[in-house]
Amino acid sequence: MKGKIRSVLVGFLTNTVGSLLVTLRPQKVKQLSEKGLTLVLGDNLSLSERLMRRAILKKIEKNEDHDQLAQLHKTYWAKQGDHFVNNTEDNLKNIHLPAYKDTLDVLKNEISNAPIAFEKLVEIGTGNGSVLNYLSLNYPDIKDFIGIDLSEEQTKINQINYKDNSKLKFIGGDVLDWLENQQQGNFVFLTFRGVLEYFTQQQLITFFKKLNTLGNIIFYAIEPTDSEHNYETNPNSKVYGVEGSFSHNYEKLFKDTGFNVWYSDAKSESGHPYIIKIVGSKNF
Repeated sequence: MKGKIRSVLVGFLTNTVGSLLVTLRPQKVKQLSEKGLTLVLGDNLSLSERLMRRAILKKIEKNEDHDQLAQLHKTYWAKQGDHFVNNTEDNLKNIHLPAYKDTLDVLKNEISNAPIAFEKLVEIGTGNGSVLNYLSLNYPDIKDFIGIDLSEEQTKINQINYKDNSKLKFIGGDVLDWLENQQQGNFVFLTFRGVLEYFTQQQLITFFKKLNTLGNIIFYAIEPTDSEHNYETNPNSKVYGVEGSFSHNYEKLFKDTGFNVWYSDAKSESGHPYIIKIVGSKNF
């Protein structure tokens, strides 16, 4: 009951105070947007800034301006990704990675049993690199592990922290830009708990189609989706949650871009309103 009352109160303040502040303080709107508005961690935003953030995101969602929303997400992860990692590192190490080891073993078995040799695994949105480092120690069939992250600062930190692991390579920047310089090959791609949810549906279609021309691909997506997203009545992507991220119909997106889905599962996490979808696909 208290949660419902709080939600109603926050909604009222967003629609009134937050919207008014957005109108009266255009410079502050610009400042907030230039940092990205995806998440609020700790006390890095004041109450008025939080209300403005919610009002901005609500307006964008109402206007269905998905490109602008995706750009705000990209800005956030590029400029504040290292801050996010610093605040969530313990949870990733002690909660999320241990909880998904069996899920990661599914990918390991698929690679081992594939009729094609895969020597490169690319993790998009690698964060602090702990998942990639874990895989490098447990996936003997893979020689090179590449972590791509929008945060240049976090990339530099990873390069220092993992300098003794020759299997690991960390690259700062956009994965779409990185793809432009890649030659044909056999690649495994992985996302772990929240990366593709910041791409628009059209961006994912473009991305998956591009991957399909790169060579033999296995893609293993571990991504949050809206628990109330009914793919039968609404097969397209939708905006949801306090982050304004995208709930995608991953199976459909992979199939529509030339991939075959070889694995599909879902996990719920205590205390979270979303569902984690695990989808494995390949193009061979």
